[in-house]
Amino acid sequence: MFSRISGTVLERAGEIVRVDASGLVYDVVLPPSVIAKVPESGAVTLEIYPHFALDGNAGRFTFFGFSNGIEREFFESLLSVASIGPKSAARAFSAPMARIARAIDEGDHNFLKTLPGIGQQKARDIVAKLQGKVARFLLIQDAPQRAILEQPPMPEFAGEALAVLLQLAYRRTEAEAMIAQTLERAPQVDDAEALLAEIYRHRNTATTAHE
Repeated sequence: MFSRISGTVLERAGEIVRVDASGLVYDVVLPPSVIAKVPESGAVTLEIYPHFALDGNAGRFTFFGFSNGIEREFFESLLSVASIGPKSAARAFSAPMARIARAIDEGDHNFLKTLPGIGQQKARDIVAKLQGKVARFLLIQDAPQRAILEQPPMPEFAGEALAVLLQLAYRRTEAEAMIAQTLERAPQVDDAEALLAEIYRHRNTATTAHE
């Protein structure tokens, strides 16, 4: 099964975009927050999450589309919550990824309940499952530009964090500087998720202090 599609948009109607990929035409379901990022015509590349479901005696694939791999990872994180299925996750993905991730990180049930299809119990389920595990999705915000001269080799887990930051459109020099400064400030960090969380915490504290 494929995980990315590149082709030409034939039409876009509601949550569905129809993509012609070398003569094969696929209907792709877009979460509300992704729709505005996809052109109504012309070339497009989408990251795909395929879902197979039985419909009577037959099976049927539904393809969910995202503008980048991090959005797809966030969607997959929502699916890790037992009470959330693919259609529910797609509907709930109606606000920017970073805003939803912040609500999860802060345990903001009231905001999560404003998302389509998410009631009190599902909001609790999401926070219980994902709180403390969404740092990479918070860091979609723009990073301040910093110069970097020379840094020691990064540990392997820092390389994983760097790959995430590059997917989030940070420049390599910015991302490497953020990682180096964080490892110097918090030497106890020893995995990629904790490193990304510490980067976010520091940036969020700095932003709040300037408001």
